[in-house]
Amino acid sequence: MATASETGIITAHREGATKWWTRFLDPSERTLAALLLAPTALLLSLIIVYPVCRLVWTSFQNLSLTSGLPAEFAGLENYRLMIDDPVFWETTWNTVLITLITVPGALLVGLGLALMANMPFRLKWPVRLSLLIPWALPLSFAGLIFAWFFHSEYGVVNDVLRRVGIEGIIWFNSANWAFAAICLTIIWKTSSFMALIILAGLQTIPRSLYEAAEVDGAGRFRQFFEITLPLLKPAIVVALIFRTITALQTFDIPFTMTRGGPGTSTATLAMYIHQNTVDFLDLGYGSALAVVMFLLSMCVTFVYLRMIRAKG
Repeated sequence: MATASETGIITAHREGATKWWTRFLDPSERTLAALLLAPTALLLSLIIVYPVCRLVWTSFQNLSLTSGLPAEFAGLENYRLMIDDPVFWETTWNTVLITLITVPGALLVGLGLALMANMPFRLKWPVRLSLLIPWALPLSFAGLIFAWFFHSEYGVVNDVLRRVGIEGIIWFNSANWAFAAICLTIIWKTSSFMALIILAGLQTIPRSLYEAAEVDGAGRFRQFFEITLPLLKPAIVVALIFRTITALQTFDIPFTMTRGGPGTSTATLAMYIHQNTVDFLDLGYGSALAVVMFLLSMCVTFVYLRMIRAKG
């Protein structure tokens, strides 16, 4: 026959089990949120966390598929080689320079396109549809098109220059002109993406604010700087985050237009990673380069998020 203490223990155990099942069948908001987010967290761990961790681990190894030797731990050797590698510094500088030129350029062009697409006229859909064409065009295809545009003999750009009395330019034989051609192509390709995000922000601005400003005697110029731009800041920051990260990962357009030439004057960090991992099969050094690019992207994202938080 069970004692009173044993009976109390059994009763408490049953109450605890009942409470657990009750909590599972009728969860609190916190428990429900954890249950709903668990599949997403697992998926993100599989497709993001694990590959990034594997990339970092490979960057500490001496792993070259051409040597036929097994991978061995090399510590910071790949990163020490990177510091003494002039091509790494050149491609990193090219990547940063492309970012500094094309991101503000795409923002200015995209802002103009968005304002034009938001104008009050009847047939808006052709203008808005035209914004989708550059954005939907594959990056490599855009690079091939503009490589033909800037061709020194039969390109459209040189043909226009000759018609207005200016001598044609051999674009891809000069580092500066080739770099300029790449930046112009990237700005054309990415400005439509910026325009679509900014246009979405323009749609959220109440028309009543402009009507009130007109009653107070504010002109178009003043309305733009005191109403449009301040209310567009969240959309602009979001567009800048996405555009800056993709600019740091620029690969397709320089690769299809110049292959990084002349020399390595237009090569980007992503192209150098591709060369080491795909062409040279040096997975250890290529992974170390990829880690650097990942850290650059994270630093830029952190800065933008701090800006959003400070403004909030």
